[in-house]
Amino acid sequence: MTVLKSVLLFVLAAIAEIGGAWLIWQGWREHRGLLWIAGGIVALGAYGFVATFQPDPNFGRILAAYGGIFVAGSLTWAVVLDDFKPDRYDLLGAAICLLGVAVIMYAPRNS
Repeated sequence: MTVLKSVLLFVLAAIAEIGGAWLIWQGWREHRGLLWIAGGIVALGAYGFVATFQPDPNFGRILAAYGGIFVAGSLTWAVVLDDFKPDRYDLLGAAICLLGVAVIMYAPRNS
């Protein structure tokens, strides 16, 4: 159950961070306005809190692993919302990142 909770928190964190950055991008670069930017700032703040709910107590480990989630999540976001077409190297890179997440977070360790 701890691994499932951790994975769900990583997904929620990715939605908050990537979504927040995307909202700011839309507000500024696509001229959609200050409400989009404000929504992005709120979402980015939420990301900061979501990470604190991870079961592992090590900040560095959580943020390092989240980096891999961010890579895969960013590509997924781009596919869904921006009609991005990843090539095989994008997919391979994302898979390598997710493998890194699995090793960093879920490898058995001596307590």
